[in-house]
Amino acid sequence: MATKLRLGPLPKVRQVKVTVQMSQSLLEDLERYAAAHSQEHGENVDALTLIPYMLERFMAGDRGFRKVK
Repeated sequence: MATKLRLGPLPKVRQVKVTVQMSQSLLEDLERYAAAHSQEHGENVDALTLIPYMLERFMAGDRGFRKVK
């Protein structure tokens, strides 16, 4: 894949378990993203592993949230 993904290599951090519900189409997109991420970084990760990092990156880029933080 020639496209560079915004989410870089994943750091090793302690995780806690959270249950979420999402549409089937979103899950399929996440699974495709995980496959692309695995290929780009040479580390096999699944969609569920990526979700917290994606949320963290989203929140870090939200100017409104940074103001209330």
